[in-house]
Amino acid sequence: MRSLMVGLLAAALGAGAAWGEFVGHGGPVKGLAVSADGAEMVSTSFDYSTIRWSLRDGSALSVLYGHDAAVNAVAWLPGGKGFVTGSDDGSLAIWTAGAEKPSARLNGHAGRVSAVAVSPDGKLAASAAWDRTVRLWDLTTGKPLRTLEGHKDNVNAVAFTPDGATLASAGYDGALKLWRVADGTPLRDVVPGGAPINGLALSPDGTRAATAGADGKVRVWELGAEKPALPLATLAPVPLLSVAWGADGRTIAAAGIDGAATVWRLPDAAVLYRLGGDRGPIWSLAFTPDSRTLLAGGNDRMIRQWSLETGRELDAPTPVRTVAADVQPGGDPVGERLWKRCSACHTLTPDGGHRAGPTLYGVMGRKIGTAPGYPYSDALKNGSIVWDEATISDLFDRGPDKVTPGTKMPVQTIPNAQERAALVAYIRRATSAP
Repeated sequence: MRSLMVGLLAAALGAGAAWGEFVGHGGPVKGLAVSADGAEMVSTSFDYSTIRWSLRDGSALSVLYGHDAAVNAVAWLPGGKGFVTGSDDGSLAIWTAGAEKPSARLNGHAGRVSAVAVSPDGKLAASAAWDRTVRLWDLTTGKPLRTLEGHKDNVNAVAFTPDGATLASAGYDGALKLWRVADGTPLRDVVPGGAPINGLALSPDGTRAATAGADGKVRVWELGAEKPALPLATLAPVPLLSVAWGADGRTIAAAGIDGAATVWRLPDAAVLYRLGGDRGPIWSLAFTPDSRTLLAGGNDRMIRQWSLETGRELDAPTPVRTVAADVQPGGDPVGERLWKRCSACHTLTPDGGHRAGPTLYGVMGRKIGTAPGYPYSDALKNGSIVWDEATISDLFDRGPDKVTPGTKMPVQTIPNAQERAALVAYIRRATSAP
């Protein structure tokens, strides 16, 4: 049944796509990776899904589910043979190109996997996680090789040097660390600490690193020499979430919570373009292999492209619904305020579709685990609850972990009975068919 669903969804997405327009995820696009030949892109999302796209015509080649939580990162295997993904569920998944299921799941982290990288020879994977560790994995056996400890806070980024001998990592402690891959020995702290680092990218020759900080600054560091950082001028001091370095070695891009991507040209570090800025945070960036196009995955669930020759967006899509569009006018302000917390994962309207959670349109009177097209966990597929005012109130009273054990829903409760009643009334009014 899942194979049929994935096939139909991929066909539907492909049929409606235009080159330059990638619409299909139900949540923020957290990870992007372009194949070495520039033919395909893989994207990962808060909605638990991974999508393979054709960069030639914009079609979705496959929609894949292999994790039990949001999927944050992806890296291609050499030769386009497959890719590796990392998730909030603390695992990595190894995918073979064309397969509908992972060939292996790699478990071991005690926190979300925020970034993944694959060694140039394709034999190793590295993962950065919110358990303050970096891990190395043998991709042939699927076994862990070693755990690299030294960061004092969550680790957000990891990258191999082109020779595969050194690994770079960075995180919330503001440190940029280098490790010897062969035995996991710490080599040096390029940056011992400072502003939290959310993104990391290495130059194609592996001699420099670009970091994107929560302080809104991008810095370029020399990895092999004691040289100060080259700061790149930013036009707005907002927290940055991602950074990418083009294969030409001369182009760097970074983006953050203001939804704008800034592009610099080296060696003079001049700002080439400031792109977007009107559609919410950008979580992920990737260049095409020729460094002529920048792709950006955003909070609006879309992936957009900009030409770096003209600075213009390619085939700009029709604007999608925002979270605010799911708020129903004229409702109780308490219920509306509480619903906004839910709107990151659910929609209310007939055309809203699924996000990280299923659409709630028509939820009243619906048996748990039965919204068409949503990949429920086994626990919910076999549940007996029928959703109504009482059962939804109970869900937020005792918590999803108690009412629906095995659910993927974040654990959250509303202890105040009046607030629960306001939220339930809001959902009932907004999701009922006219």
